[in-house]
Amino acid sequence: MSDKTAQLLDQKYINLETYRKSGKAVCTPVWFVTENDTIYVITTKDTGKVKRLQNNQNVRIAPCGFRGELKGEWTSGNARFAEKDEAEKALRLRKKKYGLQARLVGALVARKGIPVVIAISI
Repeated sequence: MSDKTAQLLDQKYINLETYRKSGKAVCTPVWFVTENDTIYVITTKDTGKVKRLQNNQNVRIAPCGFRGELKGEWTSGNARFAEKDEAEKALRLRKKKYGLQARLVGALVARKGIPVVIAISI
């Protein structure tokens, strides 16, 4: 595990910074899981962050609290959309890390649309 992912070990949220076409940064506090120095964020395909990542795969992440207050340093990375097997693994990791909360959120998210797993390399 790299030093960059080590700072995320005991964290529940990261601030995910994505970029609009204009270049303006948009920060979103999100749940995440890590595996082999890849950070996974699960969302639905209709979210702004997915639309922004389709135009620009550059991101920055930092550990944060529930409301996005920073708890560490920003790290630059590149995002991509995970393939099916990798996405299924990320969903299992999220259930393990967040337990009952993940199951409840998963049920709510399922009603909102197709889940998308964003894989971030830093």
